[in-house]
Amino acid sequence: MTSVIVSSPYVSPSKSLRQLMINVIIGLVPGTLAYIWFFGYGVLVNIILAIGLALIFEAIVLKLRDKPIKPHLTDFSAVVAAWLFALCLPMNSPWWLVLIGIGFCMIAGKHLYGGLGFNPFNPAMVGYVALLISFPKEMTTWYLPQVISGQSLSLIDSLAYSFGLFEIEHWDAFSSATPLDQYKTGLTQNLAASEIFQSPVFGALGGVGWEWIAGGWLIGGFWLLISRTINWHIPVAVVCGLLLFATGRYFLDTATVASPVFHLFSGSIIIGAFFIATDPVTAATTNKGRIYYGLMIGMLVYIIRSWGGYPDGVAFAVLLANMCVPLIDYYTQPRIYGGQDQDE
Repeated sequence: MTSVIVSSPYVSPSKSLRQLMINVIIGLVPGTLAYIWFFGYGVLVNIILAIGLALIFEAIVLKLRDKPIKPHLTDFSAVVAAWLFALCLPMNSPWWLVLIGIGFCMIAGKHLYGGLGFNPFNPAMVGYVALLISFPKEMTTWYLPQVISGQSLSLIDSLAYSFGLFEIEHWDAFSSATPLDQYKTGLTQNLAASEIFQSPVFGALGGVGWEWIAGGWLIGGFWLLISRTINWHIPVAVVCGLLLFATGRYFLDTATVASPVFHLFSGSIIIGAFFIATDPVTAATTNKGRIYYGLMIGMLVYIIRSWGGYPDGVAFAVLLANMCVPLIDYYTQPRIYGGQDQDE
């Protein structure tokens, strides 16, 4: 009988990549269900199309790179990236928009740098930003929540509508800007915050529907923390970075500036904090670095929302922070065990 001898340190193996991705998928379920409830089956169609296309692109690129296909398809990393990408799209997006975006996500955002573990930028955000810059009209055509518009499509109709098989009369009448966009537009018209928030699209905490969706992401985020899929440093730092700027500016000008609660429960800040910024490949690696990284994202989101050209800024903030990760990691390296700091 042959014994296998291994050297120290004797560390128990961490969770497999597949298990981590399954935990992320479980965490995405509450927010996704709320999203579908308020905005219809078009959200589900986007997710199904994105996942199917992502697996196809993944298999093709792996084949071209002469890499094993099955292990990479079954680790669910492509599924998670596609799911997050699809959640960024307007509901009932045309099929070709999903195709172009997910192709850019998987090829340029992931495999161009060598595949999973080597990509410096979050693939889902790469695909989303590419679409936002290239197709601003399609990427800014959102629809009112069903509780306001009273308009809804079945799953089959939503699928057919996405593929352009039929048109719905007066469907454009139910299109609307997001709550963040309406708030920003109101400011350009010199309206006070109290006047802007009289619109029926705004609820108690944020936009109607959006505040419940944000609550779903919050539940999923707690699951990620409880299951130890992520650490607390990044999501807490992202939220604190946003609230730090939002609270300070709100108390300086309560007449025209939205409350910190509105910024927290509107847009994609919570899903960004728990599900996007925490990507272990593109985020900072040390605990101290993760705090700096998260604070940078939170502050950049508020800066872009307040003075940038886009109503939300999570995607741009994450990509900008991804660029700074090597620098953050360099200056937050822990002291080598047994060594001394340079100033000692």
